[in-house]
Amino acid sequence: MLATRPVSARLSAALRGSVQALSRRSICTMTRFSSKAATPSGTGRLVFGSTARRTAPLFSRGMCADAEPREAMEYDVVIVGAGPAGLSAAIRLKQRAIEQEKEMTVCVVEKGAEVGSHILSGNVFEPHALDELIPDWAERGAPLNTLAKEDQFLFMTGDKSSFTIPEILLPKVLNNHVAGNYIISLGELAQWLAAQAEELGVEIYPGFSASEVLYNESGAVVGIATRDVGIGKDGQPKDTFARGMELRSRQTLFAEGCRGSCSEEVIANYNLRQGKDMQTYGIGMKEVWEIPEDKHKPGFIQHSVGWPLQSDTYGGSFLYHMKPNKVLVGFVVGLDYKNPYLSPYQEFQRWKTHPDVKKHLEGGSCVSYGARALNEGGLQAIPKLTFPGGALVGCSAGFVNVPKIKGSHTAMKSGMVAAEEVFKALEQQSEETVGLGSEVASFESVEVTSYQTELEGSWVYDELRAVRNVHPSFHKGLYAGMLYSGFTLKITGGAEPWTLSNKDYKGDHTTTGLKKDYQPIEYPKPDGVVSFDILSNLARSGVNHEGDQPAHLTVKPDLADWPVSKSFQEFAAPETRFCPAKVYEFQENEKTGAPELVINAQNCVHCKTCDIKTPGNYIKWTVPEGSGGPQYQGM
Repeated sequence: MLATRPVSARLSAALRGSVQALSRRSICTMTRFSSKAATPSGTGRLVFGSTARRTAPLFSRGMCADAEPREAMEYDVVIVGAGPAGLSAAIRLKQRAIEQEKEMTVCVVEKGAEVGSHILSGNVFEPHALDELIPDWAERGAPLNTLAKEDQFLFMTGDKSSFTIPEILLPKVLNNHVAGNYIISLGELAQWLAAQAEELGVEIYPGFSASEVLYNESGAVVGIATRDVGIGKDGQPKDTFARGMELRSRQTLFAEGCRGSCSEEVIANYNLRQGKDMQTYGIGMKEVWEIPEDKHKPGFIQHSVGWPLQSDTYGGSFLYHMKPNKVLVGFVVGLDYKNPYLSPYQEFQRWKTHPDVKKHLEGGSCVSYGARALNEGGLQAIPKLTFPGGALVGCSAGFVNVPKIKGSHTAMKSGMVAAEEVFKALEQQSEETVGLGSEVASFESVEVTSYQTELEGSWVYDELRAVRNVHPSFHKGLYAGMLYSGFTLKITGGAEPWTLSNKDYKGDHTTTGLKKDYQPIEYPKPDGVVSFDILSNLARSGVNHEGDQPAHLTVKPDLADWPVSKSFQEFAAPETRFCPAKVYEFQENEKTGAPELVINAQNCVHCKTCDIKTPGNYIKWTVPEGSGGPQYQGM
């Protein structure tokens, strides 16, 4: 039989020093899941001090911060990120441990104040992976309540004109009503998955940011550390200062989502992109509307391409009717766009004024807004998945099926396969576990290479291989991309013997054109009914950060002159337009009259676009104190 222990008493004691510096809301969210009838086992192993080699600090934290040792907890597996991939991995690990009667400890740490509060997705959900993970999900009350009933795909030719592409011409990847897919809130699904994980004994701690990757002397990953709290804007400890916690593990799975800071660190440290295409991204913006029930069509799905974007800019839209009376609307712009004057947010607002969109919103009200970057590179841009001591899962690696407009099911499957292989590897390594009292340092760090092999042999890679040439074909423009997509999706099924690659691509920050080659775009003023200014919409995201803390968005020291001399002078400051939260602006210096960059970090919704698209890639995105950021509901 499995050993059981009381609810995380020792972890709570170890975190007490850190928690006292957090807001009362953060304290509540840390114990949110523990307060339910189904509680975690609390089997993490408490230790003090630090023997793991730490990475360099992200900012100067003063002598006190550097001198005071961190307390630590030890687990068999630590997972960074409580999204679909991370939670699926946690659930599968515990399922296997229960089946084999093994005491294996699993911890999930999440930077959002609540599980789901930082998750944003369309989302038309394919339940393939969920069927495999929890076959009786319907009986367990999974929040899949709106079955897809009708698909419509529009080609918008102008601000008032469009035509519908007949269903017979659409690839089957867009036939959601035939496939049995659901319109859902991915944040709500994550919350439900968290509850299932806790029933199995997974410990989940929202409100704590993973800010450092821990390495041992041989260079293997041995866990993460949460961010110190109680540090002022000047980088010096305040009276409320407390060190972060070290969460050490035999295996660490990074499930942070697209462009996660820890994930990007290990990708760089282990050169995991060697031989792969550079990842390319899009920025997705979403609003949730509530409309009169007599206008609501549960299960209706509409996608569009074309207006308002130019044919050389990759992007498109979605519009979904979800029970009871919600309409989910969103717009995606590929971040490889060239025109520095383009504003993805303004294109989104303009798109909503089209008659084919506006009619779905009339009489309703916008209740939520958010934005998030997404991976668009496909199969060719997936990095090597494993390294000594850990692995990448979900959107930290990038398994989005772009033409299918889905990635949650593939992310979940990647977490499940990683969990299967990690469990096998740890079981083969030793009968002992951290859950039985052994120390992490007593185990040799292993690289679970079988995860990559097994995932490449799964339906995830079958899906991505079949659509691998769709997104690259749009590099020739909208019309060439549409023609080639029809060819590969309807005729060859992805069986063509070639793969379109872009190995010379240096990143989305290199594609922005010089301002001298483009004309400013005049966007219509928002009407406050269907279209909104950014700050009015931003209030609907619930974004909030502790005010007196170092900015988590900083200019890289070696590129300190780039904001003004390059971005402002040569590229017309595109960061003031591509940011969907008005974080960046240039103001005149009161004394000299020269332009200077102002970073409104408190506005940040953690979309990561600035970390991707800023000219020269001059911005460094790091995590703020735990619980900071958007507070999405129903996204």
